[in-house]
Amino acid sequence: MTDDSADADTNAHLNAFYDALESRRRPVVLATEVAAVADASVDVAADLEELAAQELIGRLDVAEESTVWFPKDTTSADERITVFEKRREIVVDRPAQYTRALLTQFAHLADTNREGGYIYMVREEDVWNAPYETLTELLATVRSALGGRYEALEEWIGGQWERAHKFRLVTHEDGYVVLEAQSADLLGNIAEPRLGDGVLRARIGDATAWVADDRTAELKRTLYEAGYPVQDHRDLETGDDLPFELRPELRSYQADWVDRFTSSGSGVLVGPPGSGKTIAALGIMSEIEGETLVLVPSRELAGQWHDAIAEHTTLSPELVGEYHGGSKEIRPVTIATYQTAGMDRHRMLFDARKWGLIIFDEVHHIPSPIHRRSASLQAKHRLGLTATPVRETDDQEEIYTLIGPPIGTDWEALFEAGYVAEPEVEIRLLPWGSESHRTEYAASDGHGRRQLSATNPAKLSEISAILHENRDSKAIVFVEYIDQGNAISEALDVPFISGETPHARRSRLFDQFRRGELDTIVVSRVGDEGIDLPDAEIAIAASGLGGSRRQGAQRAGRTMRPVGKARMCVLATRGTEEEDFARNRTKHLAARGVRVREAEPVAFGEPPNGGGSTDADEE
Repeated sequence: MTDDSADADTNAHLNAFYDALESRRRPVVLATEVAAVADASVDVAADLEELAAQELIGRLDVAEESTVWFPKDTTSADERITVFEKRREIVVDRPAQYTRALLTQFAHLADTNREGGYIYMVREEDVWNAPYETLTELLATVRSALGGRYEALEEWIGGQWERAHKFRLVTHEDGYVVLEAQSADLLGNIAEPRLGDGVLRARIGDATAWVADDRTAELKRTLYEAGYPVQDHRDLETGDDLPFELRPELRSYQADWVDRFTSSGSGVLVGPPGSGKTIAALGIMSEIEGETLVLVPSRELAGQWHDAIAEHTTLSPELVGEYHGGSKEIRPVTIATYQTAGMDRHRMLFDARKWGLIIFDEVHHIPSPIHRRSASLQAKHRLGLTATPVRETDDQEEIYTLIGPPIGTDWEALFEAGYVAEPEVEIRLLPWGSESHRTEYAASDGHGRRQLSATNPAKLSEISAILHENRDSKAIVFVEYIDQGNAISEALDVPFISGETPHARRSRLFDQFRRGELDTIVVSRVGDEGIDLPDAEIAIAASGLGGSRRQGAQRAGRTMRPVGKARMCVLATRGTEEEDFARNRTKHLAARGVRVREAEPVAFGEPPNGGGSTDADEE
């Protein structure tokens, strides 16, 4: 065989391997999967062995299973990865988007800097919640992301994986819930001493116990906090039959979400705004074919869900109701607000219904005291939806404990496929509007100091310049403070929508924005999540909730839709703690592969010390 023909064969085999990876949407494949994608009639294992021998791909031998294969090197030319195994820290300089996408599967972004450096930590909960069915797949992803094997780190990850499989909930043949421990010692020395009276009703074996049906959420939370996540393998109720059809055809990744959910019975869809989580949820509803309760944080979202069900399913209108401050209808499909559903006087109505599926929209609210009461509806299929599971209180892991494991797709894959527009995210550092404002800031402290930097009058000039730059685009200006919102609204002669805006006027203004009758609106936190503004192309964060990563991602998400450009500008006052807040608010986006850069403001000249823009992802 000539060198040219050998190279051609190698390229063909390598292309088949990567085609299989793309088709499966996972970082590892079996030889049979490569053969299926390549439509090969012969065993391709020998071809994969040859690629591995040339160090073009990696292999991992699994006991009692086939060998799995994974990309050997995912790094870019400028990328440098340093692993500190003892403290489980990964430092990456100028990581490629693909590397960041892999790292988010098993690590937590702890910090970034202006020079393109990213610091990841591998925590217990990152391993417990990793979206893999086997340890083999997880370790293959770790090796692919890090470019090699780190034995101490892998040993620790393996230990945490085993820890996450010590306890599980199952349904007894007589219908009650049973806690199974891997050993009698675990049940007697770990579970029983920590669980409150009445959670376990009685022992039914050396390593099994009968669980009170209404205490399963408490059991899962308690053992999680003790460092032992509980696997939930109960046979879940489907409720009364409710067959219907979904009208639109699901995208490939949405169909994958549906398949993975129906296999597990519970889970949290984690995908970027605009990726169609609501449509996927309706697809899951049509598969479950049971009566459904949808929990949402606001009446606006309840209305949007109602409209989506009417438009995208064959359910007749009389089968769908809303239950909140403006309406009180319990129907086979009921959409309720978390706050109303959690009230004792309403709760019995929801408990009495045989729901087959509970959907928790904007599920990151669940750990909060008001919303977690609804999570006790455990004996059902439980589906959470969120783009931003992060919480500033660091209790986001409780989401997966109470609802189910994360189910999602790499954001980068959706950006590259054109399903979602990747936002251009810029942090712009502004000077003070005047020396008197700088002096007042220097003399202040605490909340007053933060508010002064957030409401710096120079931001109005920059907002006007950004809107002029993008005068053919629809824009949303986000503010944290009501006075600032009113001032910007008055200066720009555009509506300001806040929690003080009457519900009817708020809905009318949002509808006008959707239809294109308004091209710019100013909104407070009321616009942070869930509001469907599909034509918003520019998001300007004039001020924000400290360093809230969730809020930053949600505001950028107002622009992330399948068509058109997407851009977000985060404004901060130079030389104040607002600089760090701005960087922290974009941290979740950076971890998901979104490019975040710092750029000079257009309404002002060079900064005091000169210098140009920096780009953490410039290549």
